[in-house]
Amino acid sequence: MRLDKWLKLSRLIKRRTIAQMACEQGRIFINDRTAKSATSLKPGDKLHIELGSRALTVEVVELPLRAPSIQDAAKIYKILEEVRRPKDTHEDLGDEWN
Repeated sequence: MRLDKWLKLSRLIKRRTIAQMACEQGRIFINDRTAKSATSLKPGDKLHIELGSRALTVEVVELPLRAPSIQDAAKIYKILEEVRRPKDTHEDLGDEWN
């Protein structure tokens, strides 16, 4: 599954276009490598996402065949680390986080 589609289905990023922009700007890494939006994911991959005042590292647990419910969306990844920075040190993409 494409990275940008998985980010939307996981609800880590609200819109697929925002996920694509984040990839273009080098804000998303898969297994410590800069990721493109079309990169294929597999279970076990580690994603590091930096948007706004938040940095998040997650492990891909599942690749859903269709959009999961709100309750099930959080089950397709496992949070490994979450860091929040002071608001004055981030750019304007921070409002795209859930």
